Amino acid sequence: MVGLLSGVYRNSHRMVKSAMEEVFGIEISLATIHKLREEVSAAVAGCVDEAKEYIQNAQVVGADETSFQQGNIDGKNPENKKAWLWVAVTPVVTFFEIVLSRGTKAAQNFLGESFAGILNSDRYGAYNWVDLERRQLCWAHLRREFIKISERPGVSQELGNTLVEQQEKLFALWHRVRDGTLSHTDFGDLVPEIRSSIKATLKEADSYLIGGKEQTPLAKTVRTCRQLLKVEQGMWLFVSTKGVEPTNNAAERAIRPAVIWRRTSFGSQTLAGSNFVSRMLTVVTTLKSQRRNVLEFMTQAVFATRQGQSVPSLLPEIIASEP
Repeated sequence: MVGLLSGVYRNSHRMVKSAMEEVFGIEISLATIHKLREEVSAAVAGCVDEAKEYIQNAQVVGADETSFQQGNIDGKNPENKKAWLWVAVTPVVTFFEIVLSRGTKAAQNFLGESFAGILNSDRYGAYNWVDLERRQLCWAHLRREFIKISERPGVSQELGNTLVEQQEKLFALWHRVRDGTLSHTDFGDLVPEIRSSIKATLKEADSYLIGGKEQTPLAKTVRTCRQLLKVEQGMWLFVSTKGVEPTNNAAERAIRPAVIWRRTSFGSQTLAGSNFVSRMLTVVTTLKSQRRNVLEFMTQAVFATRQGQSVPSLLPEIIASEP
């Protein structure tokens, strides 16, 4: 298997070599391609670290993660652990990082243990160290839970239908906020009735007695509703706080290109390869969100590094110039 992955690793360099020859008429060795990749990765390392610091101090951050494959050609993953690609999104900076963990400690290292902003995410447990009063749970995920409940028979269907109906009322109002036909203040005045109905429905489900190992449709519904009751406070921050979205769609959109790339490759085979992937994802995604030229930025970064000068910043000009 190691030999196969090593071959795939070399094949990616051969693809670059072939493209350079066919498109630009430039002959370049595999070793040179590898060296240039390392140079590019090192050139943007500092500005990517700056982007991470920006994320960790941002007021609102959307976060998500997906599995990734990192080999052990360099001996940096001797236990062959599954790697995870984490993403943190703001309107102007997006940061990616690949680590060999999906646990709480990895999330804290990623966002910063002193993270004091608002976190928009799904209900994955690694984020539970962030206080619920600073959490916005993704309503797209919540809606999927409500629909699953509504598709079960009996009492579950009744409970689920009520939850879906209230969610649809909520988002009918939210869409009016987005199109400017309803003020955020008036929206906040209309939501308590919906919240009260959803909470009452969750409590009704919680009142049903189920066995510890019971696997009936109703038991699944009760367990889901009990879990949602524990985090109910984290569903509503977007109602009271402008600038907070009700879904985590921004992070999911940001991570989608990486997911597609992962599906068509064997991931990275070294720690250096993972660092290169995460750094380039950070650079490209951030620059696109700011409508900046990626090739121009990369050229400036490499040239500055070779000349011993400061590399350009990934932060918007106004922010980067602040003392």
